[in-house]
This record gives sequence, structure tokens and C-alpha cells, in this order.
Amino acid sequence: MPGNATFHHQNASLLSVTEVEAPVTLTSRDLERRLAEALKRLKLPSGLLQRVAGVKARRNWEKPGDVRAGTVEAARRALDAAGIAAEDVTLMINTSVTREHLEPSVAVGIHHELGLPSSAMNFDITNACLGFVNAMTLASSMIDAGQAQYVLIVDGEDAEKVQDATIARINTLESVSRDDFMTEFASLTLGSGAAAAVVGPSDRHPEGHRIVGGVSRAATQHHELCVGDHRGMYTDARGLLDGGLELVMNAWEEARQHFSWQAMDSYITHQVSQLHTNSIIKAAKLDKRRVPVTYPELGNVGPASLPITLSREAPGLSRGARVLCMGVGSGLNTAMVELEW
Repeated sequence: MPGNATFHHQNASLLSVTEVEAPVTLTSRDLERRLAEALKRLKLPSGLLQRVAGVKARRNWEKPGDVRAGTVEAARRALDAAGIAAEDVTLMINTSVTREHLEPSVAVGIHHELGLPSSAMNFDITNACLGFVNAMTLASSMIDAGQAQYVLIVDGEDAEKVQDATIARINTLESVSRDDFMTEFASLTLGSGAAAAVVGPSDRHPEGHRIVGGVSRAATQHHELCVGDHRGMYTDARGLLDGGLELVMNAWEEARQHFSWQAMDSYITHQVSQLHTNSIIKAAKLDKRRVPVTYPELGNVGPASLPITLSREAPGLSRGARVLCMGVGSGLNTAMVELEW
């Protein structure tokens, strides 16, 4: 049957959300300088990344492997901010797209470096850019069910390998056409960074931000519109925009049966680009002033984009503010989770 999966949570709260910013800035202007010959050959103007995607810069780590250290640091900051000791964590979920190998999970190395107890379950959830939101729902459901007490969610992304491979391919292959370039355009908007959050029981933490509930919805007929690996990310930009927007709006309209989301205090969206963000704002008739953006300076940091944006918005949120986290992941899937700040 077509429709949403709907969740209502009773005893789960977001206790903290933190980020670690990757230290190296790569501007779109600098990136396009590396593509200067290819852009000239393809008769494409400079400034495309900023004009079309709205991305002025993105961040990278200083050296390979730093993404692990950044993720661990984000996790430590989240535990400290929540006032939760490592030994109290009962579940740790890694949600990153970035991984150097298929086995073991990324979660195990982070679990070890944090010194989490052997009783703490740990695993990866990989669902493109939607993983962090999915993990919030899973954490809340397990806390409600009494199967977990404190859940640590982490995400670390390193986009440099994909950036370098894409630039090298565009520069060296004479057969690359303008259409080929646009198929790989999304790879050039990716950025690096890390984020973490702690979810715990509301009845023990009245200072927390209650996770009210949310919805998810699939449109997996679009699973071939965006496909990525270490060599690059290939997208049907128009198909992805149209399919994603239709999916989000179908979920949004059906969610009215259970939630009232038209007048939230803040809408925290996954940061894809200027075009995607403005399209959702227009279609859902949102107040643009209530949709904070980080993509201009950070690019698309995959699943870490949404929690990074939330961590930056959090200091300005008042007690009782209503916040909606909204994401779309290639595949396509969408999910929305309401928080009561």
C-alpha cells in the first residue's frame, strides 16, 4: 500500500547534538581553477558551483584518516554536552556514507576509541544522506521499548577522495561531454565534517528536547538516479530533483493526518544545494527565514549535514520551540522527525 510509515515516541529526548568542522577550506573558485582546462574545452563558464548550487566552499580534513579522529571528537563532545559517561552508553550507531572497507563496520573502531563498554551494541546504518535521521527514529523506538537507555549517534564524512577522482577524470578524459560533466556535478558540491548526538529517556532528563515522532516514505523506483562510490557520484539531476520533491510533498501531505508542521519554529533540512532547498521551501510554503542553511560554506556533508545544521541552530532556539528535521536520501527515501525544544 502507498503511504507513510508513522512513528509517535513517548519517552525519548535529544540530549545533545555537536559537530567537528573539518579544518581545510576548499572554495568553489579554487576547485574550478583545478578544472580550468576542462571547463574551457567544454565551453562552460566559471562560477557554476556557486551560481547553480549556491556552494561557495566546502571543508576537507588535513590528511587521510582524520575523519575517524573527527568523528570520535564529535562523539566525546556530544557525551560531555549531555552529561553522559561513556560507560552509560547502551547503543552506538554510526551513520556515515564514508568507509574505507566493507568489513568490519565503521562503528567498531569508534566504539573502541571511545572506550565504550562491551555491553554497548554498535553497528552502522547506511541509508545515503538519511542515515542520521533514521538513527534518531531507531534510537527513540528502542528507548520507548526499554531496549536501550542512552544512544550515541555518530557520523563522519570525508569527501576528498571523491572530489579528487572526479576532477582527475574530467580533466584527463577527452571524451567527457557537457552532459557527462553535469552528471558528475553533484560530486563537486560534497564536503567533509563530523557530527554526533545523544538520545536518552525523557523521564530522566526533563532538560532534554523531546522527540515527538515523525514519518518516513520510500520511492525506490528512483534507486538509479544517484549512484556513488569512491570514484565519484553520478546523478540525474533533474530526475533526482523532481522525484525527491514529489516524494517529500507526498509524505508532507499525508503527515497532516498525524502532525501539524506548517508553522514550526525551525525547519532543519538536509543540505543538498540552493536549488533543492528553495524548491522544498516553495512547494511546502515554508517561511524561508525559518530554514537555516549551511551548504554555502560547507557544501553537502552527507548524513552529517542535518545534525551539523541543527547544532549551529540550537543556541538560538528557545525552550518549547518546535523543530522539524527533514531529509531525503538517494534511493529515494525521505524522513521527517519533530523535536520539541
